[in-house]
Amino acid sequence: MKYKYLLLMMALLTVTFASAQRKGREAVAVDRKPDTAQVVKDYIDSLTSLRQQLDSLQRVNTQLRQEADDGRYFRLFAPPTFYHSGAKSALSLTENSRDDVAASVDEAMMQLYMRRPDLVENNESNLRKVGTIREDVNREMSQQVDLTNLAEPTPEEPEAVPVRLVVQKPNFWKFKGDGYMQFLQNYVSDNWHKGGESNYSAVAAATLELNYNDHDRFTFDNKLEAKLGIQTSPSDTVHKFKTNNDLLRLTSKLGIQAHKRWYYTLQLLAYTQFARGLKANDENVYSDFTSPFDLNLGLGMEYKVEALNKRLIGTLNFLPLSFNFRYVARWDLAPKYGIRGDHRTMEDFGSQFTGELKWQLLDQLSWKTRLFAYTSYHRGLIEWENQFELKVTKYISANLFLYPRFDDANARDDDMGYFQFQEYSSIGLTYNF
Repeated sequence: MKYKYLLLMMALLTVTFASAQRKGREAVAVDRKPDTAQVVKDYIDSLTSLRQQLDSLQRVNTQLRQEADDGRYFRLFAPPTFYHSGAKSALSLTENSRDDVAASVDEAMMQLYMRRPDLVENNESNLRKVGTIREDVNREMSQQVDLTNLAEPTPEEPEAVPVRLVVQKPNFWKFKGDGYMQFLQNYVSDNWHKGGESNYSAVAAATLELNYNDHDRFTFDNKLEAKLGIQTSPSDTVHKFKTNNDLLRLTSKLGIQAHKRWYYTLQLLAYTQFARGLKANDENVYSDFTSPFDLNLGLGMEYKVEALNKRLIGTLNFLPLSFNFRYVARWDLAPKYGIRGDHRTMEDFGSQFTGELKWQLLDQLSWKTRLFAYTSYHRGLIEWENQFELKVTKYISANLFLYPRFDDANARDDDMGYFQFQEYSSIGLTYNF
């Protein structure tokens, strides 16, 4: 593009120089008498000449635009250099067979050599000493353009892309549970120096929980506990199997948050046993299904425990208003459980405290404890259940169960008084979900 503008400027300078010469000739003839016809003729001739120069300049500009990439014109715009081709063409006796563009460039360069030799700074011989000279500049150059398929423009995405939003209703219910089945076998020969007898025992337990928590105000916790243990002993000639551990208990709590971890609580506690309770070589029945059956309803406050980096969790329930209902299905067992007269039921009011905690002592060792205390101001009942669980593997664990109990509604024992105690240890399969 800059070469086109340079040619235009050279043409304008040529026109301006010719105009200045005419004005100079007119200034010399100032003293002559003007000829009107001659002046008009000269003016028309100058317009014609100017029109021819403009047409010639337009043709050159058009040709340069069409041949903008032709390398044969580079000598006109490069630093002035003496090329041999121009002299050879001028001094040749034969007719020049080159194309018009190359001949015109050589002629223009020869005019420059003859009129302004002082502008020529270099020659072709020096250029060849330094390097090579392209010989193809005297031939017409054309670009070889490979046509390619135009890629479609990438579609512009709208600023707001429609998104399908799926809102799922939160599930505030949580179900979990655990269970285990464990065995104990003990063999003692008849002549064992310390005596004793062989026995087999097994215990199975399961705990299911279905809890609701909206993480705002309301909680509803439900826990069902089932435990049954049986044993055999050769010395018992009356019973082939006896239960040594029997429990069926349901605990439900409805809570309304009062402040942080404190909740107003309504608690329902119902428990009984699965099978008959027996003693060795004794045909009497000491307990049975729904004999007794206890239902306790209490109103008070609950505190949710969370300490030791959540390794100690649980609940403490303080229920100053409590109603207890007891039912005994077997008539002969009613007096044993504090029911007087010709009745199977007993009701009383009192106060209650229930505390359930789980302490993860180690990664493999945990302690679960439950303390239940009820008093009607005429009788008292305290149960303290302790279970130590040692996980051997994911599915094998060992348990130690300690269960002291106080109940002054039963007959007083000569040795233990109103206190009772149960202990067992076992190892076996366990499963959590």
